[in-house]
Amino acid sequence: MNDVINEAVAALNAKLAGAGFDGSVKFDIEDEGAVRVDETGASADDSDADCTISASAETFRALLDGNLNPAGAFMSGKLSVDGDMSTAMRLGAIFG
Repeated sequence: MNDVINEAVAALNAKLAGAGFDGSVKFDIEDEGAVRVDETGASADDSDADCTISASAETFRALLDGNLNPAGAFMSGKLSVDGDMSTAMRLGAIFG
């Protein structure tokens, strides 16, 4: 597992602490790998999920750091969502 994926798993688990997220989302990070979020937390996992959010490593890092709004990133084409949009929106709420 590479540094980007390790950092993403740690950051997402910190954001999810106590959030009680219901559903599953896979982040497909361009040229890096995948991170899956479900009710148990975040892990380096490329298995199927309710929705898949695809973005560059730079965009994903900006989301985690709070420097990029998820809805704005979607509207500007910096990330794409495939699958259940309502699940993506619920997860987006944890990014503040």
